Amino acid sequence: MKAAKGHVFKYGDNVDTDVIIPARYLNSSDPKELALHCMEDIDKDFVKNVKAGDIMVANKNFGCGSSREHAPISIKAAGVSCVIAETFARIFYRNAINIGLPIIECPQAAKEIEAGDEVEVNFDTGVITDVTKGTSYRGQAFPPFMQKIIDCEGLVNYINQK
Repeated sequence: MKAAKGHVFKYGDNVDTDVIIPARYLNSSDPKELALHCMEDIDKDFVKNVKAGDIMVANKNFGCGSSREHAPISIKAAGVSCVIAETFARIFYRNAINIGLPIIECPQAAKEIEAGDEVEVNFDTGVITDVTKGTSYRGQAFPPFMQKIIDCEGLVNYINQK
């Protein structure tokens, strides 16, 4: 599985799926359309500033709320290569894997990494490196079968390839 490297967008606790992609945009399932509205209710400049490969970092309970897959789809389609959080809501965690969005739980990294930092993530080892500060953290690496699902851009593609 490849690594991720990008600049950080930082958020707090309990970022719910209605903030990630507001319900008023759920009449579309087009990833490009969803990406245009990702995080707009909490960070109006997110879509203007995010670049392919950037990384999202949050505190506790990221992705809480409804079980819609639109939330991780909008994050991935906006160009985010990885989400790091102290903890994830259980359904969001599974939906992220299902659509091929890498996510890593690492409480220390989530607390210490700041907005704008340049961060690298090695998905094979789970090591998160804050290049800006010169610090490293040990997150939970994905087991090989989950890496294959993410590499295939999600569960449906993984199943179709098998």
